[in-house]
Amino acid sequence: MRSGAQVRILRAADRAAAVWKNGGGVTREIAVFPEGAGMDDFVWRASLAEVAADGPFSAFPEIDRTLTLVEGAGMDLKVGGVRRLVNERFAPQDFPGDEPTACRLLSGPVVNFNVMHRRGAAEVATAVVRGRLSRAVVSDETLLVLALEGAATVRVGRGPTLTLAPYDAVLVMGDFLDYTDVSGHAALVCFR
Repeated sequence: MRSGAQVRILRAADRAAAVWKNGGGVTREIAVFPEGAGMDDFVWRASLAEVAADGPFSAFPEIDRTLTLVEGAGMDLKVGGVRRLVNERFAPQDFPGDEPTACRLLSGPVVNFNVMHRRGAAEVATAVVRGRLSRAVVSDETLLVLALEGAATVRVGRGPTLTLAPYDAVLVMGDFLDYTDVSGHAALVCFR
């Protein structure tokens, strides 16, 4: 591993649950930039949300969202009055966070992987992968790998191989080459 690389392992067991204001679910923050930022001043934020009831999503002015269904049958959303069916697991969907969004669960609770970023302050790309993937990361990038289903192994440069259980993550910043080997599904999010 080159000296410029920084690696943080983010274990699922270490995340606290925050209950939504409307009581319809809970959120567990995985990572936020800048570190320690709140809901009003983050540049980007990644979290897992457990949606337990129908209801509105919170509005986030000037924020774009990528939502990936991980568990459950899915949701029937209305985003800015336009219907959007979210019923395919591991298929990231982008939508504006400042549009009024209503949610109706299709058949019981769901778990979503949610990535939000402030428009104009960050570029974000989210993909869900299986198998082995090699990726070069440059100095102005941050890469988040989140095991969604099954295990994932990640190796950064010449460092040790890291094993991620479901919902464990690794956040990698710096200039290095890494690989990811996924037995199930993992989300890869690149922040620039």
